[in-house]
Amino acid sequence: MNRSNINVPTRRRHQVASGRFCAAAVFAAALTGSLGSQAASPAGPAFTLSSPDLGSGTFDKKFTLDAFGCAGSNISPALRWSNAPIGTKSFSLQVQDKDAAAGTGFWHWAVYNIPGSANGLAQGAGNSPSTLPAPAIGGANDFADTGATGGNGNYGGPCPPTGDKPHRYIFTLYALAVDDVEVAGGIPKTGTADLHSFILNKGLGDKLLGKATFTASYGH
Repeated sequence: MNRSNINVPTRRRHQVASGRFCAAAVFAAALTGSLGSQAASPAGPAFTLSSPDLGSGTFDKKFTLDAFGCAGSNISPALRWSNAPIGTKSFSLQVQDKDAAAGTGFWHWAVYNIPGSANGLAQGAGNSPSTLPAPAIGGANDFADTGATGGNGNYGGPCPPTGDKPHRYIFTLYALAVDDVEVAGGIPKTGTADLHSFILNKGLGDKLLGKATFTASYGH
Protein backbone atom coordinates (compact mmCIF):
# COMPACT_ATOMS: atom_id res chain seq x y z
CA MET A 1 0.00 0.00 0.00
CA ASN A 2 1.23 3.51 -0.83
CA ARG A 3 2.09 5.23 2.46
CA SER A 4 0.96 8.61 1.10
CA ASN A 5 -2.59 7.32 0.60
CA ILE A 6 -2.94 6.76 4.32
CA ASN A 7 -2.60 10.49 4.96
CA VAL A 8 -5.15 11.70 2.38
CA PRO A 9 -8.13 11.86 4.80
CA THR A 10 -5.96 13.54 7.40
CA ARG A 11 -4.75 16.18 4.91
CA ARG A 12 -8.32 16.83 3.80
CA ARG A 13 -9.46 17.32 7.39
CA HIS A 14 -6.65 19.82 7.92
CA GLN A 15 -7.55 21.65 4.70
CA VAL A 16 -11.23 21.87 5.63
CA ALA A 17 -10.42 23.02 9.16
CA SER A 18 -7.96 25.59 7.84
CA GLY A 19 -10.51 26.90 5.34
CA ARG A 20 -13.15 27.21 8.04
CA PHE A 21 -10.72 29.08 10.29
CA CYS A 22 -9.76 31.54 7.53
CA ALA A 23 -13.40 32.18 6.65
CA ALA A 24 -14.24 32.79 10.30
CA ALA A 25 -11.25 35.15 10.66
CA VAL A 26 -12.26 37.17 7.60
CA PHE A 27 -15.88 37.37 8.79
CA ALA A 28 -14.81 38.51 12.25
CA ALA A 29 -12.46 41.10 10.77
CA ALA A 30 -15.23 42.44 8.55
CA LEU A 31 -17.54 42.81 11.53
CA THR A 32 -14.98 44.78 13.51
CA GLY A 33 -13.62 46.80 10.58
CA SER A 34 -10.12 45.58 11.35
CA LEU A 35 -9.08 44.04 8.04
CA GLY A 36 -5.41 44.65 7.25
CA SER A 37 -3.37 46.66 9.70
CA GLN A 38 -6.17 49.05 10.65
CA ALA A 39 -7.26 48.81 14.26
CA ALA A 40 -10.96 48.72 15.05
CA SER A 41 -12.44 51.89 16.55
CA PRO A 42 -15.90 52.33 18.01
CA ALA A 43 -18.17 54.52 15.90
CA GLY A 44 -19.39 57.66 17.63
CA PRO A 45 -22.57 59.64 16.97
CA ALA A 46 -22.86 60.92 13.40
CA PHE A 47 -21.84 64.50 12.61
CA THR A 48 -25.08 66.07 11.36
CA LEU A 49 -26.25 69.34 9.79
CA SER A 50 -29.86 70.52 9.49
CA SER A 51 -32.05 73.61 9.26
CA PRO A 52 -35.22 74.25 11.27
CA ASP A 53 -36.22 76.69 8.51
CA LEU A 54 -35.96 74.07 5.75
CA GLY A 55 -37.50 71.13 7.56
CA SER A 56 -39.87 70.48 4.67
CA GLY A 57 -36.93 70.07 2.32
CA THR A 58 -37.90 73.17 0.34
CA PHE A 59 -37.34 76.93 0.63
CA ASP A 60 -40.14 79.25 1.70
CA LYS A 61 -40.27 82.59 -0.14
CA LYS A 62 -38.66 84.24 2.87
CA PHE A 63 -35.38 82.48 2.05
CA THR A 64 -35.36 82.99 -1.74
CA LEU A 65 -33.62 85.72 -3.72
CA ASP A 66 -35.08 89.20 -4.26
CA ALA A 67 -33.61 89.76 -7.74
CA PHE A 68 -33.53 88.40 -11.28
CA GLY A 69 -37.30 87.90 -11.41
CA CYS A 70 -37.66 86.43 -7.91
CA ALA A 71 -39.35 88.34 -5.09
CA GLY A 72 -38.25 86.63 -1.90
CA SER A 73 -36.88 88.23 1.26
CA ASN A 74 -33.42 86.67 0.82
CA ILE A 75 -32.98 85.85 4.51
CA SER A 76 -30.41 83.17 5.23
CA PRO A 77 -31.96 80.13 6.95
CA ALA A 78 -30.95 79.04 10.44
CA LEU A 79 -28.58 76.09 10.62
CA ARG A 80 -27.89 73.60 13.39
CA TRP A 81 -25.21 70.96 13.73
CA SER A 82 -24.20 68.40 16.32
CA ASN A 83 -21.58 65.76 17.17
CA ALA A 84 -18.64 67.55 15.58
CA PRO A 85 -15.50 65.40 15.48
CA ILE A 86 -13.12 65.62 18.43
CA GLY A 87 -10.39 68.18 17.73
CA THR A 88 -12.54 70.52 15.65
CA LYS A 89 -11.16 74.07 15.78
CA SER A 90 -13.31 75.70 13.11
CA PHE A 91 -16.09 75.06 10.61
CA SER A 92 -16.58 76.12 7.00
CA LEU A 93 -19.92 76.20 5.21
CA GLN A 94 -20.64 76.13 1.49
CA VAL A 95 -23.98 76.05 -0.32
CA GLN A 96 -24.16 75.14 -3.99
CA ASP A 97 -26.92 74.76 -6.59
CA LYS A 98 -25.97 71.54 -8.34
CA ASP A 99 -28.50 72.05 -11.13
CA ALA A 100 -27.47 75.53 -12.35
CA ALA A 101 -27.60 76.02 -16.11
CA ALA A 102 -23.82 76.32 -16.47
CA GLY A 103 -23.52 72.67 -15.51
CA THR A 104 -20.72 73.33 -13.01
CA GLY A 105 -22.90 74.44 -10.12
CA PHE A 106 -23.61 77.89 -8.70
CA TRP A 107 -22.36 79.00 -5.28
CA HIS A 108 -25.00 80.73 -3.13
CA TRP A 109 -23.38 81.04 0.26
CA ALA A 110 -20.05 80.48 1.94
CA VAL A 111 -18.90 81.12 5.51
CA TYR A 112 -15.38 80.32 6.67
CA ASN A 113 -13.60 80.22 10.04
CA ILE A 114 -16.75 79.67 12.11
CA PRO A 115 -15.43 79.05 15.65
CA GLY A 116 -15.23 75.45 16.78
CA SER A 117 -17.40 76.28 19.80
CA ALA A 118 -20.38 77.13 17.56
CA ASN A 119 -23.23 74.69 16.99
CA GLY A 120 -25.24 76.67 14.48
CA LEU A 121 -25.96 79.90 12.64
CA ALA A 122 -28.99 82.02 13.49
CA GLN A 123 -31.56 82.93 10.86
CA GLY A 124 -30.25 85.98 8.99
CA ALA A 125 -26.64 85.39 10.07
CA GLY A 126 -25.55 85.33 6.43
CA ASN A 127 -27.01 88.71 5.54
CA SER A 128 -24.27 90.86 7.04
CA PRO A 129 -20.69 90.32 8.22
CA SER A 130 -21.67 91.79 11.60
CA THR A 131 -24.15 88.98 12.28
CA LEU A 132 -21.64 86.14 11.85
CA PRO A 133 -19.95 84.70 14.95
CA ALA A 134 -16.42 86.12 15.19
CA PRO A 135 -13.98 85.44 13.59
CA ALA A 136 -16.14 83.97 10.79
CA ILE A 137 -16.15 85.66 7.40
CA GLY A 138 -18.55 85.53 4.49
CA GLY A 139 -16.78 84.05 1.49
CA ALA A 140 -17.16 84.92 -2.17
CA ASN A 141 -20.13 83.41 -3.99
CA ASP A 142 -21.34 83.59 -7.58
CA PHE A 143 -23.44 86.71 -6.95
CA ALA A 144 -20.28 88.83 -6.71
CA ASP A 145 -20.74 92.40 -7.98
CA THR A 146 -24.36 91.84 -9.00
CA GLY A 147 -25.79 93.76 -6.02
CA ALA A 148 -28.36 90.99 -5.56
CA THR A 149 -27.20 90.10 -2.05
CA GLY A 150 -26.53 93.59 -0.71
CA GLY A 151 -22.78 92.97 -0.59
CA ASN A 152 -20.20 90.46 -1.72
CA GLY A 153 -19.91 87.53 0.66
CA ASN A 154 -23.52 87.67 1.81
CA TYR A 155 -26.13 84.94 1.44
CA GLY A 156 -27.91 84.68 -1.92
CA GLY A 157 -31.11 82.67 -1.92
CA PRO A 158 -32.34 80.36 -4.68
CA CYS A 159 -33.83 81.73 -7.89
CA PRO A 160 -33.71 79.12 -10.65
CA PRO A 161 -35.16 79.88 -14.09
CA THR A 162 -38.96 79.84 -14.17
CA GLY A 163 -40.25 76.46 -15.31
CA ASP A 164 -37.07 74.56 -14.47
CA LYS A 165 -37.32 71.32 -12.58
CA PRO A 166 -36.71 72.18 -8.90
CA HIS A 167 -33.02 72.74 -8.28
CA ARG A 168 -31.07 71.00 -5.51
CA TYR A 169 -29.18 73.17 -3.04
CA ILE A 170 -26.44 71.27 -1.21
CA PHE A 171 -25.45 72.56 2.23
CA THR A 172 -22.06 71.22 3.33
CA LEU A 173 -20.38 71.90 6.66
CA TYR A 174 -16.70 71.03 7.09
CA ALA A 175 -15.18 70.34 10.52
CA LEU A 176 -11.52 71.35 10.51
CA ALA A 177 -8.52 70.91 12.79
CA VAL A 178 -7.31 74.43 11.91
CA ASP A 179 -8.40 77.85 13.16
CA ASP A 180 -8.13 79.63 9.81
CA VAL A 181 -8.73 77.79 6.55
CA GLU A 182 -7.10 80.47 4.39
CA VAL A 183 -3.90 80.54 6.44
CA ALA A 184 -3.74 76.74 6.53
CA GLY A 185 -4.45 76.46 2.81
CA GLY A 186 -2.27 79.36 1.71
CA ILE A 187 -5.12 81.12 -0.11
CA PRO A 188 -6.57 84.67 0.15
CA LYS A 189 -9.79 85.33 2.03
CA THR A 190 -11.14 86.72 -1.26
CA GLY A 191 -10.51 83.40 -3.02
CA THR A 192 -13.35 81.91 -5.03
CA ALA A 193 -15.71 79.30 -3.65
CA ASP A 194 -14.20 76.79 -6.08
CA LEU A 195 -10.72 77.46 -4.70
CA HIS A 196 -11.95 77.11 -1.14
CA SER A 197 -13.77 73.91 -2.06
CA PHE A 198 -10.55 72.41 -3.40
CA ILE A 199 -8.64 73.36 -0.25
CA LEU A 200 -11.40 72.03 2.01
CA ASN A 201 -11.78 68.72 0.22
CA LYS A 202 -8.19 68.04 -0.87
CA GLY A 203 -5.68 70.65 0.25
CA LEU A 204 -6.02 70.26 4.01
CA GLY A 205 -5.45 66.51 4.07
CA ASP A 206 -6.02 65.05 7.51
CA LYS A 207 -6.94 68.48 8.88
CA LEU A 208 -10.39 67.83 7.42
CA LEU A 209 -11.99 65.91 10.27
CA GLY A 210 -15.47 65.41 8.85
CA LYS A 211 -18.31 66.68 6.67
CA ALA A 212 -22.03 66.99 7.28
CA THR A 213 -24.55 67.76 4.56
CA PHE A 214 -28.21 68.07 3.62
CA THR A 215 -30.15 69.05 0.50
CA ALA A 216 -33.11 71.40 0.04
CA SER A 217 -34.87 72.11 -3.25
CA TYR A 218 -36.65 75.02 -4.92
CA GLY A 219 -38.47 75.68 -8.17
CA HIS A 220 -41.05 78.20 -9.38
